[in-house]
Amino acid sequence: MIRGKKVVVVLPAYNAAKTLEKTYREIDFNVVDDVILVDDNSKDETVEVAKSLGIRHILKHEKNWGYGGNQKTCYQHALGLDADIVVMLHPDYQYNPNLIPSMAYLIATGVFQTVLASRILGDRAMINGMPVYKYIFNRMLTWIENFIIWEKLSEYHSGYRAFSREVLERINFHANSDDFVFDNQMLTQIFYLGYEVGEISCPAKYFEEASSINFRRSMKYGLGVIATSIRYRLNKWKILRSKIYHKPEEKKVQVIEATSEKTIDPSLML
Repeated sequence: MIRGKKVVVVLPAYNAAKTLEKTYREIDFNVVDDVILVDDNSKDETVEVAKSLGIRHILKHEKNWGYGGNQKTCYQHALGLDADIVVMLHPDYQYNPNLIPSMAYLIATGVFQTVLASRILGDRAMINGMPVYKYIFNRMLTWIENFIIWEKLSEYHSGYRAFSREVLERINFHANSDDFVFDNQMLTQIFYLGYEVGEISCPAKYFEEASSINFRRSMKYGLGVIATSIRYRLNKWKILRSKIYHKPEEKKVQVIEATSEKTIDPSLML
């Protein structure tokens, strides 16, 4: 907890049995109040490892819903636990868990409502092992996105993020893709509502067990990212009205007159 705000870390997991313990052991529980692991129907012992570590909140999908689908479950459950700050950390040990307090503090103090841990800030991405083609792909996509969206992030593709409760409640993340482009759609939703996104430098590791997508999936992701950026710009210009930028309006009912002394069940109101 930071300044009275509950901090929840969510771990979207798929075949993370080999790296989960190392990731979990480096989480600072002087700051973090709860950890949620959502297993996307892994083929390994991810759930068993999570149980052995004493993780209190373990959820398992009956089928593989994809990276975006996993995050939807993560955020919905974190909100259900009354989280004020939600940090999304991959359990593949690619990102440094020791940055959680810094990211959460920026939100707890109201400096930002969203914080990204950037692998590009500090210019050590390739020194830390990022493949050359991924670095070039990252830089090209980021330049295109900044140009279209009119923002200036060092990268849009980090999987290490922190959000305030306010942001998660306001954006329509359930309308996003279940695939990897979910991350970019989420950032454009946040920008659409006028929030600023903070960044801190994050050294990342690249090794065999760290999760990664192949070249074909990378190309699909890249095209999806560009399409998302264009859709965002057209929505800002009011040429399009995409549902991901407009949360469905909640139906509100005002009881003007009651014909009975019995309490009306709100769930029965039309």
